[in-house]
Order: sequence, then structure tokens, then C-alpha cells
Amino acid sequence: MAKKLPDHFVRFTEKYPDIAKAFDEFGRKVHETGPLTERERRLVKLGIAIGVSTEGGVHSAVRNALTAGCTREDLEHVVRLSFTTIGWPRAQAALTWVLDVLEDEG
Repeated sequence: MAKKLPDHFVRFTEKYPDIAKAFDEFGRKVHETGPLTERERRLVKLGIAIGVSTEGGVHSAVRNALTAGCTREDLEHVVRLSFTTIGWPRAQAALTWVLDVLEDEG
């Protein structure tokens, strides 16, 4: 399910491996600390990616959510929840990004 990382990210991690390692460790610690389940954390992260309108972030969040056992219906529900918060155009864009991954994954 892993996709090729963006070239700019790969270049950064090659140039600054210590920073990349520290960032990865920080992200892992933040992700694992707290009462939410893996599934809940993945849905929250999808909601955040949708809220900031980052296509790559939504793609990544969907792949991670699927790995964590989330269903297509779960993911589409998160998008529907965003419509009244971020507006129709941005939520509709997010839906297309979610569907991109769902279609790729079959």
C-alpha cells in the first residue's frame, strides 16, 4: 500500500537525515501517546488533512486509515462531516482525493 514518496521529501531527508529522523520520531511519539485507538487517530488525521486542503496529506491519510482497518464508508463520512465546516468546494476536492486512493486500492 506504500506509495512513492514525493521527490522533494526524499531530497530533504537525504540532505538532512538527522532532522528527518527527529521529525519521524516526534510524529511517532505524538501518534502513539493518548487514549485514541489507531483507527480513531487515522480518522482524525484524515480530517486534519482535509481541513488544511493538502492533497498529498489526504492521500497519505487515506492509505494509513485503510491499513488501520477503516472502511470506505468511514472515510467518506469524514469528508461529509467537513462540508459544513470548510465549505462545499474544498470538501468536494477532498472527496476526489479520497476517491483517488480508494480507486487505486480497488
